Amino acid sequence: MERRAETRRALLDAAAELFATRGIDGASVDAIAEAAGRTSGAVYDHFGGKEGLLFCLLEGWVDDVTEAVAAQVAAAEGLDEQMAALWRNVTRPVTGDGRWIALEHELWRYASRRDEARERLALRYQRAWAGMDSEWASPDGTVGPALMGLLLGLDMMRRIDPSAISDCMAVEALRGVVLGLRRETTAAGETKQERR
Repeated sequence: MERRAETRRALLDAAAELFATRGIDGASVDAIAEAAGRTSGAVYDHFGGKEGLLFCLLEGWVDDVTEAVAAQVAAAEGLDEQMAALWRNVTRPVTGDGRWIALEHELWRYASRRDEARERLALRYQRAWAGMDSEWASPDGTVGPALMGLLLGLDMMRRIDPSAISDCMAVEALRGVVLGLRRETTAAGETKQERR
């Protein structure tokens, strides 16, 4: 059992490094296995292939970040502190050595070309969106996708030009999404009630 766990950890570590430096398409199963000091058969045995390895790696990191965000949002005083917690955990996550968000971008690109990966990624995002929608009172389900899209987009821009996206600007933009969509939802609800 211990040897199996060590093999799994070695494969995850090697995949994280190679996916981050070479991209998903550029990191072969053989290269991952070699970097981990294991055989390619071990990749298939533990993860079913490169895609299974990728999702396992990201899901572990996302679970850790989700737990940290939930605790920080619960302890936050006000919407600005909540948005700061979201932003901080995207730009300076508690796990994954800062690589998870880069891999998230890479996974999005990969999934946009592969139906099975796209379906898995969509389900994962839908779970995340549902949590955001319930946290920030969005019964119509619009806050989660908007926040996630803005977080990923802002992070992408910051990676290209760090001076373009300050923490204050990111928090203000995220707050604007929540407040704007809350108003839109409320206005739509009032309009429906007025029609009755």
